[in-house]
Amino acid sequence: MNTGIQRRIASKILKCGANRVWIDPQKLKDVSEAITRDDVRRLIKSGAIAKSAEEAPSRREIRIRAIKKRKGRRSGHGSRKGTFESRTGNTKKLRWIKTIRPQRQMISEFKASGAINNETYKTLYKLSKGGVFRSRKHLELYMKEHNMLDENAKKEGKAVNKPFKTTKS
Repeated sequence: MNTGIQRRIASKILKCGANRVWIDPQKLKDVSEAITRDDVRRLIKSGAIAKSAEEAPSRREIRIRAIKKRKGRRSGHGSRKGTFESRTGNTKKLRWIKTIRPQRQMISEFKASGAINNETYKTLYKLSKGGVFRSRKHLELYMKEHNMLDENAKKEGKAVNKPFKTTKS
C-alpha cells in the first residue's frame, strides 16, 4: 500500500521531514485510506502516525579517535598547529623561571652562609640575570674557576674577600 501522499501531508503537519514520519504497520490500511489533512490529523491523534526521534550523528568514530590520541597516535606534522612551545606549555618564560630561581637561591644561600661577600653576590646575581649560566652546576663551576668560592670558607661560613674583576671581551 502506497502511503507517500499521507507521509507528505503528515510531515507538513508535524513540521518535520518525510523520513521522520513513522506509520504504525498494524494500521497501514487506515493510513492509506486517509485523503484529507483532517484524516491525517485524526490518525496522528490516535497514534497511527507519529514523529520519530531525530537521529544524532554517531560518536563512535570520535571516541575511537580520542583513544588513539591518548595512545599518542595522530600527532604527526600534518596534525600540528602552533609551535612546540605553544603546544606543550613549555614557554620561554617558564624555562627561564626554572633556570633562574635555583641559581638565585644558590647565590643567596652562599651569601647567607658567608661563603661569598656582598660584592661577589651582586656580580653573580647580575651575571645570572644576564643568562650567563645554564644551570646551578655551571654557576658553581664558574665560581670555582674564578676563585670566588673557597670550599673551606663555605664549610666554615667565612667569606672570601677577594675582589672580582670582570674582563671585557
